[in-house]
Amino acid sequence: MLKDFAKLQTFLMVIKEKSFSKASAKLGISQPAVTQQIKFIEDYLDTKIVDRKKNGILLTKEGEELFRIASRLEKAITGSEKEILKIINKDFTFVMGSSNAIGNYILPNYLSEIKNRINNNVYMNVGLSSEIIDQLEDKKIDVALIESPVFRDGIVYREWVLDELVVFSNQPLKKHLTAEDLLGFDWICRDEHSHTRRLTSEAFDEMGVQCNNFHVLGILGSPTAIKESILHADPRAERPVVSVMSKHVIAAEIAEGKLFDARLKNYKLERHFYIAYLKDRKHDAFVDNVVNYLLSLNKV
Repeated sequence: MLKDFAKLQTFLMVIKEKSFSKASAKLGISQPAVTQQIKFIEDYLDTKIVDRKKNGILLTKEGEELFRIASRLEKAITGSEKEILKIINKDFTFVMGSSNAIGNYILPNYLSEIKNRINNNVYMNVGLSSEIIDQLEDKKIDVALIESPVFRDGIVYREWVLDELVVFSNQPLKKHLTAEDLLGFDWICRDEHSHTRRLTSEAFDEMGVQCNNFHVLGILGSPTAIKESILHADPRAERPVVSVMSKHVIAAEIAEGKLFDARLKNYKLERHFYIAYLKDRKHDAFVDNVVNYLLSLNKV
């Protein structure tokens, strides 16, 4: 029989993502490791369970049956995690670190459930992605959530939420913006060390404009400060005041009609948020429980 559930988890992730490479990113392991684990299952069952096609992954008849079995097992294991943690009976504060957009606008919605799942208090540090990874390496936090890829040895990185950066203003904007449109705005920009600034600058360069070409009213480092500046700009100004922000940061204001977003014509500014934790804690029951819960939210 299969000795552990890890290989079946890999199988389930391959089917969910319809890709070996995407599954490896979600699981925090190499693509060859994913391939090896699928081969192990096929060798054990002496049958093929997946067919790799140009447009994705297809299950064989045997693979479909295994998928049903593995899905039932996953549901049973997930339902038992909280009960297992009660056996440990460990009283401590679980510390999470997150970069600004995640810590201020996404994670607070789920802290209560995380606390409930591990039956312990949860504390959150918020800072730049690099600062959060420093704290993780120094073992000052247990799990990190970052919006820019700060990759270092000794840390497991798992792809989490897919984020999109959008141009926004307190005035209605065209749905898709050209380089000429960008030059007609007044800008609140992110500081040069920001991952958001670097990502948007690459797209602007390809469009033939640079941040230096814009009429910049100010440069700010905090997403909250930028959002508040845009909210309080003159809504009747001839030149709309704009900036670039994660869609998660301004989602509530967009829904309320207080802010308006737009995309760059022919460009989609997307990035993944990452969950990170130390490799030597990959089998820690509390870390595992929190990470699995966070991964279940990857459609937020």
